[in-house]
Amino acid sequence: MIVLTLAAAALIGVTLGLFGGGGSILAVPVLVYLAGVPARQAIAMSLLVVAVTSAVSAIGHARAGRIRWRTGLVFGAAGMAGAYVGGLIGPHLPEALLMAAFAAMMLATAIAMIRGRRTPRGTPARDELPVLHVVAEGVAVGAVTGLVGAGGGFLVVPALVLLGGLPMGVAVGTSLLVIAMKSLAGLAGYLHSVPIDWSLALPVTAAAVVGGLAGGSLAGRIDGQRARAAFGWFVLAMGVFVLVQQVRA
Repeated sequence: MIVLTLAAAALIGVTLGLFGGGGSILAVPVLVYLAGVPARQAIAMSLLVVAVTSAVSAIGHARAGRIRWRTGLVFGAAGMAGAYVGGLIGPHLPEALLMAAFAAMMLATAIAMIRGRRTPRGTPARDELPVLHVVAEGVAVGAVTGLVGAGGGFLVVPALVLLGGLPMGVAVGTSLLVIAMKSLAGLAGYLHSVPIDWSLALPVTAAAVVGGLAGGSLAGRIDGQRARAAFGWFVLAMGVFVLVQQVRA
């Protein structure tokens, strides 16, 4: 199973590097159902994987000028606050509830990816950042990240487009910065009460990083909308699978 786990981790990295989000939603089910990791430990481990992979993937976007640092740092700092609180609360919730919430998150992510990211026409670039709106959105998305271990890129990218007035390509790069920051904060919350199996976490993270670099190199070379929709259907099937497993448990 370790080979399948590492292959799946690489796929998670590819989607993070390519879309600025989405792949992290697979990290928990991969760790639970392929690697046999208990739900709480899987969430903590997924936060580590997503934080490191997003940070490394963001480097290429930064070099290409596709990160808006002020917007990303404000959103990310707010997300870190929410994620840390979520990471403190998550370990004390029943595993069945965490997995059911995660399945719901997968379904929402899948629907968002299948529908695609639609930016209203004529959305003006903003000279001033609506800080209060960005902070509120960041805290809310961060809390979800901390609780269930998903990076929330499918929420972050549209928020950066609509609230920050960023072009889509810049929003994807900035999203990786935000996801790295809040995933790290969520991990810090979980580590207060949940141990991590580093012998598994490190190779899985390394595989995801390699995938993230590959995904970043593919950005702009393939039809992103079709690839996102296809991956969305896959996430939808996985979400239904996780939900069925919880109903049977």
